Amino acid sequence: MDDTLAKILAAAAHGRFPPPDGATTVVGQPGARDAGVLAFTAHSVVFTDEDPRWVRAVLAATPGDALAATMNPYFLSALLARSGRHMNTIDLLTVADALPGEPEIALRAIEDPEHPRVARAMKYRDEVRVWSADGGVVILGRGVAGRWETAVEVAEEARGRRLGERLARAARHLVPDAVVWAQQSPGNARSVRTFQAAGYRPVGSEALLVAG
Repeated sequence: MDDTLAKILAAAAHGRFPPPDGATTVVGQPGARDAGVLAFTAHSVVFTDEDPRWVRAVLAATPGDALAATMNPYFLSALLARSGRHMNTIDLLTVADALPGEPEIALRAIEDPEHPRVARAMKYRDEVRVWSADGGVVILGRGVAGRWETAVEVAEEARGRRLGERLARAARHLVPDAVVWAQQSPGNARSVRTFQAAGYRPVGSEALLVAG
């Protein structure tokens, strides 16, 4: 297992980013499940077990802005085809510091591993924990490179009450680490606003390549 990505993420969580030199760092996968691309300001990180020489050759052949090559569909399509993986979308990657004390919202732990939300989360994360509130759920689990990640869901009938923001902030109280990460699709402006209102700050963009 390669821990280079974990170190890069830990530094970024505290505002220490790779140099904005236009370069791409290629590192090994932190585990069999996780492969993909991270794009920071003028620096990208490709985490894959594919040959780094192949990665750099395809990046060099990618048309368009060289600074955006790692998130270009040309490169991502080639990486998907070579690795036999698929992806959902390019996400905005955000992070927030943990908060002391208990969440301000009443939560009930869901411990049933057969629960649909638990089962779904376990496909992408380890050590999954799920809590429900009136009208929504908050999920915590270890994702890419062992980082603690959160996601929230709000029922349609519960929208408009800032419940998503309260659930996202609750994750900052619940996380057993110094920080908690979250991804949002850039086109889902409501989700982006929700997490930023809950104190999550943008770090970069991320494309995860999913096996199977």
